[in-house]
Amino acid sequence: MLKGKSAIVTGSTSGIGLGIAEAFAREGINLVLNGSRNTPEAEEIRNRLASTYGVKVVFLPADMGKVAAVEEFVRKSVEAIGPIDILVNNAGMQHVCPIEDFPVEKWDQIIALNLSAAFHTTRLVIPGMKQKGWGRVVNVASAHALVASPFKSAYVAAKHGILGLTKTVALEVAEQGITCNAVCPGYVLTPLVEKQIPDTAKARGITIEEVKRDVLLKAQPTKQFVTVEQVAGTTVFLCSDAAASITGTHIAIEGGWVAQ
Repeated sequence: MLKGKSAIVTGSTSGIGLGIAEAFAREGINLVLNGSRNTPEAEEIRNRLASTYGVKVVFLPADMGKVAAVEEFVRKSVEAIGPIDILVNNAGMQHVCPIEDFPVEKWDQIIALNLSAAFHTTRLVIPGMKQKGWGRVVNVASAHALVASPFKSAYVAAKHGILGLTKTVALEVAEQGITCNAVCPGYVLTPLVEKQIPDTAKARGITIEEVKRDVLLKAQPTKQFVTVEQVAGTTVFLCSDAAASITGTHIAIEGGWVAQ
């Protein structure tokens, strides 16, 4: 059902985004991969996915925190693989700091990349989806779209905003064969999470091991990190015909965190 579809996955050179891209390629979906810059690693990923799964894979670097760059990125994506059937908004960043010391420029960067970029990509692909009468938008939110944690004001604000955007878009396109949903992972040991561990340790005055045990996994009753494969599998499901009546909502993949 998904074979031959065309998808954009932002922030897809590592972690959750790469896992989703690989799951899509396995389903026969043609892909636009995205990262902030061209690197040998990005080209290796592109070649591997294309050769392994026999799909068309394009890598387009873009600073997704800048409106003009997002607009050029989407235009080039359509030129490369045709009208976009599936959009996964995954690109993001994090900064951990008490609010009174939180750098204003970091707030602006996080809101631009984690929230505004999803607005811009979505507004640009929806017209093509309407023409086809079919489309899927999946926003990679976070358990922090549902609950808050200290020292993450910008990230939590952006992820809460993503859920509001998800609901609004879903209502606007509900009669046109398009769905819009969010996945809300708990802690996954991606480069983004690993990078914030030392910052969290510094902010809380504890060790790195204490961050993993007493801050990250403490929130998840399963006491296990969520895997990239689990998030990717849920995303593929949301793009399938089986999920055609699921829209304007979220699926939490967080080991029971928000059940507490």
